[in-house]
Amino acid sequence: MTILPFLAAVFVLQLLYTLTVAEIKSFTISNDSRPVILLEKFGIIEIGHVTVSVSSVSVSSPILDSSKLGFFVLSEESLPHVLLELQQNFSFCVLDSHYILHFFTFVDLSPPPRSQFSKSYPITSPNDYSLFFANCVPETRVSMKVHTEIYHDLYPNGSRDYLLAGSAQLPGLYLVFFLCYLSFLCFWLCFCWNHKQIVKRIHLLMTALLLVKSLTLICAAVYKHYVKVTGTAHGWNIVFYIFQFISVVLLFMVIVLIGNGWSFLKPKLHVKEKKLLVIVVPLQVLANIASIVIGETGPYTQDWVIWNQIFFLADITCCCAIVFAMVWSMCCLRETSKTDGKAVKNLAKLPVLRKFYVLVIGYLFFTRIVVVVMKMKADFTYQWVSNAAEEIATLSFYCLMFYMFRPIEKNEYCDVDDEEEIVELSLK
Repeated sequence: MTILPFLAAVFVLQLLYTLTVAEIKSFTISNDSRPVILLEKFGIIEIGHVTVSVSSVSVSSPILDSSKLGFFVLSEESLPHVLLELQQNFSFCVLDSHYILHFFTFVDLSPPPRSQFSKSYPITSPNDYSLFFANCVPETRVSMKVHTEIYHDLYPNGSRDYLLAGSAQLPGLYLVFFLCYLSFLCFWLCFCWNHKQIVKRIHLLMTALLLVKSLTLICAAVYKHYVKVTGTAHGWNIVFYIFQFISVVLLFMVIVLIGNGWSFLKPKLHVKEKKLLVIVVPLQVLANIASIVIGETGPYTQDWVIWNQIFFLADITCCCAIVFAMVWSMCCLRETSKTDGKAVKNLAKLPVLRKFYVLVIGYLFFTRIVVVVMKMKADFTYQWVSNAAEEIATLSFYCLMFYMFRPIEKNEYCDVDDEEEIVELSLK
């Protein structure tokens, strides 16, 4: 077994699989020849148990050595020692290392054709762990059905906690933010009702955004609660993904429409704004599909890294398209102010648009860059902090955006009265 495949698996482990979430999972590995397959990444803070069951195992190999095929658990602290062993001997099999927690090898399997085996392993040392399958036999392909259960024994009555270190706080966290958004929605509805004479179509779309975001958070709270208690989502993951998809698409649509002045400054979109929506919406659809695949599978699937790349590229391209469109819109506004009779009015829009554009760019940078870095660098017991930071940033962005474009009689975004005051404001 060479060092490169193992280093590739470690790279995936550190950069892509940063969330520490465990639950009951069942999946199939088909005709796979990878030397190392990362199955789960999890954190243990007290007494934990890892159960692995395999069935329908079949191996295609010119020279079969069952002792070189098996499962093991590797802690974060032991990783450098295992890498050193591989550097010293490229043909070294990781299953022979003294720094891993041996689970079982294919020697323990019952006879074919329907080979199966199950084993539970207690973990008593707090640490960040990873569950691997190793295939140290060259030109060997393995097919099998795998069932994993990882949980904490925290209660004297024998109950199990399937949300491990770093994720146990998520149900309560999402519930708190649901209540925040629900209060926000009620306040926004009252405000719009009191100013219903000047409510525009964009305000209705913003109301729908708040409603869907609230439903997304309550579904996330219920979804994580069921995973915490039972180890499975009971279908709430599907409901969560549906509302999350609608919420993200609505958010980007609202940003694009507000940034281009729809419903505030003009009753309909121009061709370039329609083209921008045609670009942004499909990209977000693709990013959400990739996000669902990433969330419902894991690195044990051979194309999992590809789906991560698709998600990253689609999301970043969408954000860049919005930023580029905003800068272009400001340049066009500045140029048209020199040629038409509405120079003062166009100049007055620039400071407000600039504030909104800076707000959007800051939000996108924080949620796409800073939050990812936090997930990678945070200790495994504090992975929930990155989720909290993302939700706080999103709620702050919503509050500022809704405040800037609330339905009031004099909104500096679309109303221009005092010409001298506007010119002074624009020249700052």
